[in-house]
Amino acid sequence: MMALRKMSLNELSARVGITLSNLSILKTGKAKAIRLETLEAICKALDCQPGDILEYSLLTP
Repeated sequence: MMALRKMSLNELSARVGITLSNLSILKTGKAKAIRLETLEAICKALDCQPGDILEYSLLTP
């Protein structure tokens, strides 16, 4: 979505109000959880729905 909106990680970080390091963790899929308010802020900044940026995958132990 960032590429479609031509938005950099720095710009998204500034718009959403979260650090670059936390945003990078989310972007790379290394996050174990995300606050709904953070997800909402990202979706507003990117003008998208949660399903546009989230992917479900099974975790294997």
